Amino acid sequence: MRADRLVSLVLLLRQRGRLTATELADELEVSTRTVLRDIEALSAAGVPVYAERGRHGGYALLPGFRTELTGLNHDEALALLIAGSRRGAQAFGLGSALASAMLKVIDALPESYRDTAADVAERLLVDPQTDLLSRRLIAEEVPYTISAEIRRAVFAGHKLRIHYAAVDRTPKWRTVDPIGLVIVRDQGYLLATRSGADRTYRLSRVLAAKELSEPAQRPGRVDLDRAWQERSTRFRTGGDRIAVLVRVNPARREELVSTALAVRAEETDTNGWLRLEVIFQDSRHAEWALWQLTTDAEALAPQSLRTSLRHRAAAIATYYGESS
Repeated sequence: MRADRLVSLVLLLRQRGRLTATELADELEVSTRTVLRDIEALSAAGVPVYAERGRHGGYALLPGFRTELTGLNHDEALALLIAGSRRGAQAFGLGSALASAMLKVIDALPESYRDTAADVAERLLVDPQTDLLSRRLIAEEVPYTISAEIRRAVFAGHKLRIHYAAVDRTPKWRTVDPIGLVIVRDQGYLLATRSGADRTYRLSRVLAAKELSEPAQRPGRVDLDRAWQERSTRFRTGGDRIAVLVRVNPARREELVSTALAVRAEETDTNGWLRLEVIFQDSRHAEWALWQLTTDAEALAPQSLRTSLRHRAAAIATYYGESS
C-alpha cells in the first residue's frame, strides 16, 4: 500500500504543482505526519521533492521531472476516465485504488493531450447520484475489510466463510465456493455455490467474511454473464412472483419497466398504447407500481389486482370527498 501511496503523491505534485502537507494528506486520506515521512522517503530515493517556505509554501517537484509510465493516447485515456467515473468500484471496495489509477492514467498522457483530456472528462457525467426526477440513487456501501476478503477468495479460488444476513432471517455463517462478483445498478453480488447448489449473496448483507485456505469447488472457467442471466431468470420466475397484463401510455413505459422484475411480452394496442406482460415481486409490488402511473396505465389481469386498485382508489376518493 505504501508504494502505491508514494506514486500517488508524486503524481499529485506533477499534476497540481505546489501542495501543502495538509492538502496532500487530505487527498491521500492519511495524516500529515505520514505525508512528511513519505516525502523524506521520496527524497532519499532520489525523487526531487523540495519544500518552499512562507505563506504560500508547500511541496513541489523540480521542473521537468517525469515519472516512467506507459503512455496512452488521448482517446484511450479518456475511455478509462469515463469508465472510472462509474460507482461500481465503490461496491467492490476499490474506490481508493480507482482514484490512484486515474492519477496514473492522466499522468501517462502525452504532454500535449493531458490538459485537453482532463477538460473533456469534466464535460462528461456518467451515472449521477440523482435522476431527472431528483430521485437519489444511493450506491450500497460495503466495508473495505469485507470486500477485500471476498475479492481475495474469488481471485485465489479459495473457499469463503461469510456471516450473512438474509432478509427477515437471523444472520448465519455459511461456507461457500465463490465463482465471481457482479455489479447491477450499484448493487454488488457474490455468485457462489454451497453444497453444490447455486447461491447469490448481496454484498451489503455480508456482515463478515474470511478467506479459507481450502480450494473452492468450482469450474476453471465460467461465463459469468450467462450464469447471472440464468440466476436472474430463476429469481424472476420463482417464489410469489406475479405476472400482470398492463395497458400503458408509451410515455410512461420506461417508468413501468424500471419497477418490474422482467418483461415477458410486449405489443402495440389498438389505440396506440402498449400492452405488456410484466413480472412483479408479488401482488403488493404490482399494486404499488401501477398506482404510481395513475391513469396512464391499466391493469388488465389478474382480476385480484384490478380489485385491489379499485378499492384503493375508492378509499382515496372517499378521503378527499366533499365535506358535509
